[in-house]
Amino acid sequence: MTDIAAELSEACGKAFEAIGLDPALGQVRRSDRPDLADFQCNGAMAAGKQARRNPREIAGELIGHLDNHPSIAEISIAGPGFLNIKVTPELLAKRAEGIRTSDMAGAQPIVETETIVIDFGGPNVAKPMHVGHLRSAVIGDTLKRLCRFLGHEVIGDAHLGDWGLQMGQLIVALSEDQPELPYFDAAIDGPFPDESPVTIDDLARLYPLASGQSKSDEAYRERCQKATAELQAGRAGYRALLKHFIEVSVEALKVDYDRLNVSFDLWKGESDADPLIAGMVDELKERGIAEESDGAWIIPVARETDKGKTEMPPFILLNSRGGVGYHATDLATILDRVKTLAPTLMLYVVDQRQALHFQQVFRASEKAGYFAEDRLEHIGFGTVNGDDGKPFKTRDGGTVRLSDLNRMALEEAEKRISEANLSSDLSEEEVRDIGLKIALAATRFSDLQNTRTTDYKFDLVRFTSFEGKTGPYLLYAAVRIKALLRRAKAEDNAAGEILIESETERALALQMDGFNTALDQAFSKRMPHFLCEHIYNLAQAFSAFYASHPIAAEKDPARRASRLAICEAVLNQLETGLDILGIETPERM
Repeated sequence: MTDIAAELSEACGKAFEAIGLDPALGQVRRSDRPDLADFQCNGAMAAGKQARRNPREIAGELIGHLDNHPSIAEISIAGPGFLNIKVTPELLAKRAEGIRTSDMAGAQPIVETETIVIDFGGPNVAKPMHVGHLRSAVIGDTLKRLCRFLGHEVIGDAHLGDWGLQMGQLIVALSEDQPELPYFDAAIDGPFPDESPVTIDDLARLYPLASGQSKSDEAYRERCQKATAELQAGRAGYRALLKHFIEVSVEALKVDYDRLNVSFDLWKGESDADPLIAGMVDELKERGIAEESDGAWIIPVARETDKGKTEMPPFILLNSRGGVGYHATDLATILDRVKTLAPTLMLYVVDQRQALHFQQVFRASEKAGYFAEDRLEHIGFGTVNGDDGKPFKTRDGGTVRLSDLNRMALEEAEKRISEANLSSDLSEEEVRDIGLKIALAATRFSDLQNTRTTDYKFDLVRFTSFEGKTGPYLLYAAVRIKALLRRAKAEDNAAGEILIESETERALALQMDGFNTALDQAFSKRMPHFLCEHIYNLAQAFSAFYASHPIAAEKDPARRASRLAICEAVLNQLETGLDILGIETPERM
């Protein structure tokens, strides 16, 4: 389904071509002055420079080719040569009807699709997730939903942190906690028990103890480093323990992610790249891509174009002790994905403070010939802050766990339901379900509505409000339309032919028409806030329409049927947009 701007661009392009000018100059966009026009075309300005002619004269010639176009109600010249265009009510009605009946609510699928890997989440095994994991989760999941909606093939990977020193620390801590376990006998190479010897609570208890002791006890730290090295070297008992650590951690992680309506296609970790590292290192050495430096093996990634900037540090393939770090595992992960998934694009949704790391990895990938640098993108984001403008902390200065954040959001949502007296005729189960959906909408929309690269202040009281630019406000708008349509159906009133008669109906139809543009901006810039802005403005435009016109109570049958059809179109687009944002709408509130 083509949006109106695209249809008008085609018409204006033909008009430019008819007077001997480049049809690409005919691009049309929404007007900067909606009080004067619906759309505008600025191509006559550029055409004037190219042809060395007066832009207003060119605009006048263009009008001669456009003023009888069936979709254009009015066309005029503004300023030095802008074309102002007002479209016909019939075109708006046709577009609204298309949105009402479209599976994509008026959007267009991508013509040239890609296979996209989105690396997001990044939780660590054995560590509870904290508020810092929120943005990666909801931004990454929304981009995954958006790309799929547009027609791309998408693989979302959690990329677990499961291969560093913390694994050795856990092994040592467990060996002291349960020394009788068979995993610690180097002479035993299996088979080992299928049932895990630890729960997530055990891991949550052992890891802080081991981490703390490693910092203060050098001998203990060396034991942990040795255990890490033996794990990475393939010691059977330790590999079996790692499998248990990962399984119980993923089970716990899914609980928090489910509350955020976040899911992954793959739960791979750094350890999955390990089998490729030895061969990769040898190959990079043989090809001269890697070189030795003070006992370490590096890949120089600095470039001449970096001059005048902070010097780019080298990519560390192996450290001076022969160990591998995040550089090597991330490069091996790229290699693994190329071999197993054959992607055309990879997106890494990770805190923007990791920008240098990814720049090094992407350059190393390009230099090694594994995957083109311009097909690897770091989707950085800002931090979630408290009232003091600093990263969100508990009252005692500790890190806020994601599970606590989810709990707080649900408690505040249930409080709002009670204050608004929304639960009087609902069952306890329905109230709980609505509370979860309000909490989800509040948490996800509060994050996604911000420009991705900026920080934002976490304010649950504001985010859970049913007024203002919030997720619950959008839910309420959708639920209000559902209630209105249920009432109409009960009274045997049905949707019919759409008639665009009033200014509020025009404004609402034009807002719906902008859905495809919002999706395109959100995808091309990897910024979901463009979609959030569209959905919020749609709810606002519907509110104005709802306040101005009787709908189910309209006496004129044709107008009533038209307005019900408009409501169905708005609901289709509103729910479609919310679904891309990962927000579920209840039937009642």
